Amino acid sequence: MSLRSRLTRRTRLALMGVAAGGVASAIAVTSIAISDSSDPVTVAAGQETDYGPEPEADSALVTQAGEFSTMATATATLSRDTMINRARTWLTANKGGPVPYSMERNWKDGYRQDCSGFVSMALGLGKPGLNTVGLADSRNGVTKRLSGVSQLKKGDLLIDYSTTDGDFRHVVIFEKWANASHSSYWAYEQRGTYGTTHRQLRYGIGSDNYDPFRPVKLGGGGGGGQLPSPSVSWPVLKSGSRGADVRSAQRLLAARGHKVEADGVFGTKTRSAVITFQRSRSLAADGVIGPNTWSKLISTVQSGSTGQAVKAAQTQLNVYGYGLALDGAYGSKTKSAVVAFQKKHHLKVDGVVGPETWRVLLGTR
Repeated sequence: MSLRSRLTRRTRLALMGVAAGGVASAIAVTSIAISDSSDPVTVAAGQETDYGPEPEADSALVTQAGEFSTMATATATLSRDTMINRARTWLTANKGGPVPYSMERNWKDGYRQDCSGFVSMALGLGKPGLNTVGLADSRNGVTKRLSGVSQLKKGDLLIDYSTTDGDFRHVVIFEKWANASHSSYWAYEQRGTYGTTHRQLRYGIGSDNYDPFRPVKLGGGGGGGQLPSPSVSWPVLKSGSRGADVRSAQRLLAARGHKVEADGVFGTKTRSAVITFQRSRSLAADGVIGPNTWSKLISTVQSGSTGQAVKAAQTQLNVYGYGLALDGAYGSKTKSAVVAFQKKHHLKVDGVVGPETWRVLLGTR
């Protein structure tokens, strides 16, 4: 554990020591803060997680042994895509905003509003949900430990369930790798101050207390032939999102005639453009780019195509290391990159960036 992490923990423990008795409560601590506005939003273990000592296994706030439906019966057919979609619901469940963090309250759906309650909800476990120790305990039949982070797939978990070093427990849901080097990844997380978040993390990458786990009855989805796995899903972008996906969305909006700078920051101008676009396509005008908006926003590009939509495709291909010039011209180099990408991801190899190729370009890392 780094000195920085120890200082963060000691600060929290000092603040908790002055609190009156009673059950442990989530304390918003901003010491050594890592801003959500950094680009990219990459957070290492122990930095600004804002969670505290969760309820223990015998607490009334935790589902007891014998009372929760195990993965073997409750979620035998739960696909990875379905699990991620369940996790996403908490991003906007609170009147368009995230579900607030609490270790002492249950959300409207009956699940405890802390990190392990959130994961229990995503997995469809019994309410109010297990704690992190319960999620990691093989005797509960919910997860199995993986040998390393290289095995991580969508819907897997990274859990810090040990308190031997005095640190607090935590769990996050892995979605996809953020880069080709696998040095960070996109994850869903329930944390103090912020509630439900979707951001880039590095928990478990390197030396820390986070270990990778796989839900034992989480399916891989259907599909076959030339179609990508259903576990590949469109990213959800909203105010505060950053990175290549946002930049591509901005270029696709520009291709549709909206004056948006491709700066990779989902700010007020981008949100306004998204709302205007959604209204023009009779979509829910919520300013969030989800599956329905993506399906209307993308444009098929191929040899001879030019413009912002081609730049968007080139932007996404470069995420995978193809090193294309962002010139907006669909020439031989861009086609070669598309063909290579399609072969690698078991898509129809035609050199055309259509809906399925777009989905995998945006939804796979």
